Amino acid sequence: MAENGTMRVAIGSDHAGFHLKALIADLLRDGGHEVVDVGTDSEAPADYPDYAESLALTVRDGRADRGVMICGSGVGAGVAVNKVPGIRGAVCHDTYSAHQGVEHDDMNVLVLGARIVGVALARELVETFLAATFSRDERHRRRIEKVQRLEARHRAES
Repeated sequence: MAENGTMRVAIGSDHAGFHLKALIADLLRDGGHEVVDVGTDSEAPADYPDYAESLALTVRDGRADRGVMICGSGVGAGVAVNKVPGIRGAVCHDTYSAHQGVEHDDMNVLVLGARIVGVALARELVETFLAATFSRDERHRRRIEKVQRLEARHRAES
């Protein structure tokens, strides 16, 4: 994250989230953020796992500070981004979850359902998500470490 609070934000969607993705990308650019658009680029049918993986890898590998993934409900994309180790993504349709997920759970991907939230709420959720910072409280660090161990343990079993 830059000193002025701007970030590199990966943004992705399937066909159902394409229009909201374009609006959110413009909002991010207008806010001074760098946008890394991983697609899709139209309303043509597209499978959310493909774009969710691309977005998650972009965040995990440090090519973006955070990510915003959009599909119809947010559920499928939320499941998919969390399959990539190191990603902590959540569907948020309220501002409390959008900031608390970052503050307590170090959430690095916000997932939105384009068929669930309107443009105004989506804008508010993204702004809230990007403004939040991980608290670094001992109890939250301990819980994140447990999540990381859980992830590592089950990755080893695969």
